[in-house]
Amino acid sequence: MGGGPARCRKCAPGYRSDDLRCLDIDECSEEVLACSDINALCVNTEGSFQCQCAPGFTRQGTVCVRIQTPAGQEPGLFEDLKDDEVEVLKQMFFGVILCALATLAAKGDMMFTSVFIGAVAAMLGYWLSDKSDQLLGNFLKGR
Repeated sequence: MGGGPARCRKCAPGYRSDDLRCLDIDECSEEVLACSDINALCVNTEGSFQCQCAPGFTRQGTVCVRIQTPAGQEPGLFEDLKDDEVEVLKQMFFGVILCALATLAAKGDMMFTSVFIGAVAAMLGYWLSDKSDQLLGNFLKGR
C-alpha cells in the first residue's frame, strides 16, 4: 500500500508479502487452529476465514452444538437419501418380492431361485459400493 519499493509496503490484515505483492494467508492451513470449536470447519476467504458449524451442528453464540431432534422423533435410517437412491431401493425391494414369489412358483427349485437372488445381490452390491465411496470421500474431507 502506498508508493516506494515493495519491501516498504505493508499488507492489509489477512495478507502477507512475498516482496512483490500481498498474498492471501490461508488461515485454515496454518498450524495453529483457526477455529477453536472442535465441531466447526474452517473456511478460508479472501483476506480472512470463517468458522462454519459441521453438518448436524448449529451455532449458538460462539460454539457449535448438536442439532437436537424433537422428543420422540428419531432421524430415519434413509433420511438423507437422494431421489435416485430411493428409486434403487424401491427396485431392490421389488426384486426381493419377485424372488420370494418366484421361489414359491418354482416350488423350491434352487436353480431358478439362485438366478433371482444373484440379480438382487448384484444390484445391492453396486448400490453399496457407490454409497460407500461417497461416505469414504466425505470422511476424508472431514465432514
